[in-house]
Amino acid sequence: MARPLAFSFANASWSLGARALAHHLSIAKTRLGHTKKVFWGANALIACFAAVKAHTWCMESAQFFSNQAGRTIVAPRQIRSRFGIGDVVRHRMFDFRGVIFDIDPVFANSEEWYEAIPEEIRPHRDQPFYHLLAENDDSSYVAYVSQQNLVADSEGGPIDHPTVPELFDSFEDGRYRMRRSLTH
Repeated sequence: MARPLAFSFANASWSLGARALAHHLSIAKTRLGHTKKVFWGANALIACFAAVKAHTWCMESAQFFSNQAGRTIVAPRQIRSRFGIGDVVRHRMFDFRGVIFDIDPVFANSEEWYEAIPEEIRPHRDQPFYHLLAENDDSSYVAYVSQQNLVADSEGGPIDHPTVPELFDSFEDGRYRMRRSLTH
């Protein structure tokens, strides 16, 4: 059975086996009421963090099954993401902000979700998509947003979402630190 060699959270790396990674992802998603399960393909996934918070996912035949999409997702060999888990971001067009708690290397949601976005503002599928614990003036919720629609949050303050304490320990220097119990 192939297993991920390494996975990164917030600028630090831990070696994880396939079971450990699946366990931690299922804990995070279960606590969020999110039932997407992730199964990694035949080869390894290495999350590499570069300087200036540009993150590169280096993959060899990366595939994962997304229950949310109802299909196996195939990712390109290399994807650059601007943000990492724990970063606070703002939507480019809509008035909300949030903290990133998961990253899909490419679009991994349902076709219905994708087609519901007006064509003139529909994002490209071949870019990272971020799962956010989001807030606006009226409520808090979970959002799924393409990289092209996110910018770093200039407000710099914490996010007021009830799930934040379940996933993150502290808020320092404009970003959250993942709970140690969810990392290796």
